[in-house]
Amino acid sequence: MAPSKLSHLDARNRPAMVDVGGKEVTLREATAEARVILPRPVAAELRRSGHRTRKGPVFDTAIIAGVMAAKRTHELIPFCHPLGLEHCSVQIEQRPGGQIRIRCHVAVHHRTGVEMEALTGASVAALTIYDMCKALSHDIEIDGVRLLAKSGGKRPYQRAAARKGTRA
Repeated sequence: MAPSKLSHLDARNRPAMVDVGGKEVTLREATAEARVILPRPVAAELRRSGHRTRKGPVFDTAIIAGVMAAKRTHELIPFCHPLGLEHCSVQIEQRPGGQIRIRCHVAVHHRTGVEMEALTGASVAALTIYDMCKALSHDIEIDGVRLLAKSGGKRPYQRAAARKGTRA
């Protein structure tokens, strides 16, 4: 059997946490995004109400939930290393057509990257918006969860904005 190129498999192709002990400590950063697509009447109501529902301030609550989730990613995703994040920010922007764009940026000085923390933060912020708006409609979509950029490790990554099919 050929050795796997997947990082979370050991020499016998069994699941294993990656040993990062020999890696250099560097500043690791990642940015991810998610989109929530609301039906137009829901988007209008949310804008009219100042982004509040009976459950409270939607965007503020989603920001808090996203940061909390990023900090606890290792409890949710098997084999993620526990990290003491040095920075985590969540930005939420209501856009035309009922779209809400969520971006989560995470940073830490460590031996392992923070892509999963950024993706988890953006995803949970999107789920929180869904939860807080579902009384208005269940016809809400969460879409486009993706990594936008990462740096500080062996393989930096920057999503090409001009790539065919990529939404700005």
